[in-house]
Amino acid sequence: MSNTDTKLNILNNLKDKSAVKQKVFDNTLSVLSDVKKILKELEVDFNHKLEEADDRIKLDYQDNGIFSAQLKIAGDMIIVAMHSNIFEFDRSHGIWKTSYVQSDKTASYCGIVNIYNFLSDSFKYNRMQDLGYLVGRIFINKDFHYFAEGKRQLGFFFNDFGNKVLDKESLTNMITLAINYALEFDLLVPPYD
Repeated sequence: MSNTDTKLNILNNLKDKSAVKQKVFDNTLSVLSDVKKILKELEVDFNHKLEEADDRIKLDYQDNGIFSAQLKIAGDMIIVAMHSNIFEFDRSHGIWKTSYVQSDKTASYCGIVNIYNFLSDSFKYNRMQDLGYLVGRIFINKDFHYFAEGKRQLGFFFNDFGNKVLDKESLTNMITLAINYALEFDLLVPPYD
């Protein structure tokens, strides 16, 4: 490949692929902003309903900056974090079998919003060796098409990539399912040995 061809290839990649990735980044950041609003709404709604309850079970929302937020719920800490990079799926992934991606390869580029569950005491007592769990992750593309991978319902309710555009109702459902999963996940006593 000549130097002129290489420069033309670089220019085309910048105009096409890199521009799409920037659009995906913007869309993913917008989705994270919506998630933050949903978490704040959930905090207000549940705390209003828990007005007479023990303060230790009330929700506490915190915005952790541009890429992250958290919601403390009793003994659990839900962390929602956007990865700052854009990804493409390996060729064995099912996304490549959809007519949507087959007709537009750039639709395969996705941003990721991860949903984690940690023990709130891990943060309170600075126990960095404590494990957290990836409860789910939401993939968003340039057209706001999405799908989710995750525990229980997150893994199969939200997998119609290319046919549905992410809206507040779907996003709220994903977040509440992740929270419910976290609250139902109980600690098991570790083996003695």
